[in-house]
Amino acid sequence: MTSNDEKIRAAIAEQAGDWFVGNDEGLPDVQDSADLAAWLKTSPVHIEEFLGVSVIARDLREARTHPDYSLEAILARARAEDEAPVHPLRQPPSVAVRVGASRRRLTATLAMAACVVLSIGLFSTWNGGPNRHPTASEGMTALHFETRHGEQLTRRLADDSVLHLNTDSAITIRYGKHERVAVLTSGEADFEVAHEPERAFRVLAGSVEVRDLGTKFDVRLGHDSTVVTVVEGEVAVGPSSVAGRAARLPWTDVQVGADQQIIIANGVWPPAKAVAVDAQRATAWLHRQIAFNHEPLEKVAAEFNRYASKSIEIVTPGLQKLEISGVFTTDDPAAFIAFLRSMEGVQVEETATRFRVSRDHR
Repeated sequence: MTSNDEKIRAAIAEQAGDWFVGNDEGLPDVQDSADLAAWLKTSPVHIEEFLGVSVIARDLREARTHPDYSLEAILARARAEDEAPVHPLRQPPSVAVRVGASRRRLTATLAMAACVVLSIGLFSTWNGGPNRHPTASEGMTALHFETRHGEQLTRRLADDSVLHLNTDSAITIRYGKHERVAVLTSGEADFEVAHEPERAFRVLAGSVEVRDLGTKFDVRLGHDSTVVTVVEGEVAVGPSSVAGRAARLPWTDVQVGADQQIIIANGVWPPAKAVAVDAQRATAWLHRQIAFNHEPLEKVAAEFNRYASKSIEIVTPGLQKLEISGVFTTDDPAAFIAFLRSMEGVQVEETATRFRVSRDHR
């Protein structure tokens, strides 16, 4: 197993633990069951990890009552370490991990989850249908990429598509025989998608799904919004299947073409219509540039703060709406600071951690 596979598996195991803990105190309600079923439906690996967590949790409960694992027994062994060689603790038969129909049933949460999964035809969905998810046996591969603050990355993928990853971003890409799926969990990514009519390319970003066959587009995932900008071609933007089901939404797509942008705020659907933009300006980060056209200073500063080692703080509220235009280099924040200092009535103070921009009252 590669390091990327291990990272993905570890992330899924952590999610499985969260689901288990969140539902272990009692029978989950209808919505919790539906949400858990949707997560389990994503991949057989999700079910495998959830089962593993459930079995381990059960065996840990049993271990607490075993005499070999009582507090007194553990302390006694600890005191004896200086007097005798250390031997591994004997694993009692009742603590061994067991999976089988003849064993004690799993927790009520797991039973409920299994019933829900079976009721929605989980396994038939994997074995056929338009939205089936390829399993590992079908040759599905996964890659994980991430960037640190101020760092960018470009990778040519196995299908000849090109991924550009902006600062502070993370993405996992899975390729199967029937689909190509990219999950953006933070930051911003630009995609140059190789045309494959029989294998669509999907990007999941928060509550949003972008579907495409071959084009160039940009997806930015923020704290409360997802922004999709199309440079070439056309994409279909809609709520992700999980988000749509949770919000009881019908599947509705919005077509976004070249030099158009759509913003989905707070997962609200349907969003405002796509608007015309200068896509080259919107994706200037690909050339390590930031382009502004009469943008408020607070927005400009926030954009620079995505890359700079020292953040820019607008101290005087009256300067936050000051309009800025120009093209600046993300690698040269000093040039932008010099630009601010050249503006009449603006003062910039540099500290050890930031630049403080205020009104010059002299």
